[in-house]
Amino acid sequence: MARIKIVLPSNTLAVVNIPVRITDINYGNHLGNDALVSIIHEARVQWLRLNNYTELDVEGVGLIMSDLAVEYINESFYRDELQISIAATEISRVSFELYYSIEAIRNEKFILIAKAKTGMVCYDYTGKKVAVVPEKLKAILINI
Repeated sequence: MARIKIVLPSNTLAVVNIPVRITDINYGNHLGNDALVSIIHEARVQWLRLNNYTELDVEGVGLIMSDLAVEYINESFYRDELQISIAATEISRVSFELYYSIEAIRNEKFILIAKAKTGMVCYDYTGKKVAVVPEKLKAILINI
């Protein structure tokens, strides 16, 4: 079976820390795949907030996720502190890709837990149509 392999870009836009909560733990006693997707979402929202945006208002347009890929690498456990580094590539007229490196900080060591990618599309929720990536957001994404 072919596995997803995500190559992380080097242009880190932000780093956020998110703890693994007891509600993130599954019956295998480790971080559940559904909880990891929620943590990725939280990391994206925190990155947007660092830039004074929300998913519904980035310079007047919203964001909608068009795809998601996750490469699971190691287990994470209750009380791990996750460090999520966010990067961007493939900036087009209406979309871009965000990449996430998710590492657990455990015993003063960094353990790669997962890599992920989300395809993000700028979206006009009122008009129900795609929108152009705002220039200010483009500048943030290319790390000017």
